[in-house]
Amino acid sequence: MHVHINTCLRPEISVVPFSYRRKPGQFFSKITWNTVCRPACLDLHDNTGQASSPGLRYKTWSFQVIEKMRSDEVGERSFQDFPVSSSYETAMEALSSLIYCQKRGDKSSIDGITKGRYGKLERMHIYLKMLGLEEQIAGLKIIHVAGTKGKKFLLQGSTCIFCEAILRECGFRTGLFTSPHLIDVRERFRIDGLDISEDKFLQYFWDCWNQLKEKIMEDLPMPPLFQFLTLLAFKIFTCEKVDVAIIEVGLGGMRDSTNVIKEPLVCGISSLGMDHTEVLGKTLAEIASHKAGIFKPQIPAFTVPQPSEAMDVLQKRASNLMVPLEVVHPLDPEKLNGVKLSLSGDHQFINAGLAVALCRCWLRRTGKSKELFESSSSDLPEEFLRGLSTAYLSGRAQVVHDTSEEISYGDLIFYLDGAHSPESMEVCAKWFSSTVKEENISSSSSSSGNEKVKELWSNCAAQHGKQNFVGSERTSKQVLLFNCMDTRDPKALLPQLVNTCASSGIHFSKALFVPSMSTYNKVTSGATVMPTDCSTKDLSWQFTLQRIWEKIMHGKDATLEDNPNKYNPESLTFDGSLYGDFPQRCNPSDRHFACSAVIPSLPLTIKWLRDSVKENPSVRVQVLVTGSLHLVGDVLKLLRR
Repeated sequence: MHVHINTCLRPEISVVPFSYRRKPGQFFSKITWNTVCRPACLDLHDNTGQASSPGLRYKTWSFQVIEKMRSDEVGERSFQDFPVSSSYETAMEALSSLIYCQKRGDKSSIDGITKGRYGKLERMHIYLKMLGLEEQIAGLKIIHVAGTKGKKFLLQGSTCIFCEAILRECGFRTGLFTSPHLIDVRERFRIDGLDISEDKFLQYFWDCWNQLKEKIMEDLPMPPLFQFLTLLAFKIFTCEKVDVAIIEVGLGGMRDSTNVIKEPLVCGISSLGMDHTEVLGKTLAEIASHKAGIFKPQIPAFTVPQPSEAMDVLQKRASNLMVPLEVVHPLDPEKLNGVKLSLSGDHQFINAGLAVALCRCWLRRTGKSKELFESSSSDLPEEFLRGLSTAYLSGRAQVVHDTSEEISYGDLIFYLDGAHSPESMEVCAKWFSSTVKEENISSSSSSSGNEKVKELWSNCAAQHGKQNFVGSERTSKQVLLFNCMDTRDPKALLPQLVNTCASSGIHFSKALFVPSMSTYNKVTSGATVMPTDCSTKDLSWQFTLQRIWEKIMHGKDATLEDNPNKYNPESLTFDGSLYGDFPQRCNPSDRHFACSAVIPSLPLTIKWLRDSVKENPSVRVQVLVTGSLHLVGDVLKLLRR
């Protein structure tokens, strides 16, 4: 059977370019695409070329056909009649080929290939012309946001998330481009608040990929990963006809791939801090200069209170370009009318204040603000309140209860945050400390007869088919699960974390140092099978982290085994170290590290945590996962499986 897809009108849902079974034993033998934007008409032909139902409109019956195709053993796909490029994993392999640096901080080899003939932004403009997107992106109504990703839970990302949710609640079709992703690259592209579907991603991906492959030259190769993803975002948003595109800067601003945007409706710069100094400079002034590079002549811009060193640079750049730059103060909680921000932490009031200002300006410049701000009241519209209370950012201040069948609900809880700078680590520690203290107080109240809390926990347990132990006496223990890239400074990160938690009365019973499963030079999906063999894993960096931890705990350098890079399974025996008075059990001089361990893989780590909980049913284990977004994404991937 031959499927012909005519992209003439906007469909109800998009067509899947996979070999989904029409019914057991049957596959479409061929798929042809007329690729413009959104597929609308679908004709089915059998192998003789005759139309099964000529003239049937796709949107009339696509739901029944496509959903039937998906439901008929959707997990089994046959590629005997299809090019391998139809598969999602093949798309991930193609994306991985665009990573020209083997590790973070390496200089991209593309500069050598182009022989200095083209700068990054010049290349981006050429790629846009190749894809026929240069005029189309001029029609996008863009909010462009820069800031420091590592500071305070990725401030610019939070600001973008708030903007998207607010404008979606106002009734607009939204497009959101952010980075990085945690589990699946499709997280970077949201349409109306949802990750782009796998089908649509593949449609737009292969369209861009094939067009560029046909037109690249010897001295102009395929764009590096982030440049390609930026191009793909523009393709998606123009084809999906979004009303507003919220674009987050990848790195810096001035020379960032997103800075091909010539006329955004409004620009925003969130809090600035010392991050990516190897690229952006060693001072706040240098970093601010890069961020201010997104300012466009006479286009309104907003920022938040900054250190004077950074603010002077922003204001000077704004003045030179005649940019009306306004400094926005944190959102007053009183204006929320009792509504709670969906993103945790006091710093989110800074992000929310900036997002509100950006959205007000966007509405005003598009002529849409009158109906929302008819009165002179300073209260936020209901749509703004809904957006601020429902915005969601995975892997940042996120709490996940382990729902595996082996343990009871609430016994093992993961607190995930991708903090990876000293500033963000401090905020992460404050969030973790306050959250676990609140939860432990709630748990104690339930044991004392607080029926409302007890009912809440019982309902949660029932939803997951678990036994509920709320009424029993419980002890809570905190465990740290940590890794960071070797370009980070753990001597700054770990003391900040320990000291901030300790000031709130939170102490870790165990620290586990584990390598991430994902790597810098490979793009994976949620379904990617990760290698489980850890026998050859280099653990030298994890043992370095352990030595730093032990010095923090004991005030002197730790002496590890004769072969410090070798994993010792005995370090994870159930000796009570997770549950007893761990400082008395630690004896670095005897090489007994009851308060830390190096584990060669995340699956083994999760298994050990679950086994620990099963062995000690009276203990609730609260695990803080931090130091790396790669680590957070890998843990989420394992927990979802």
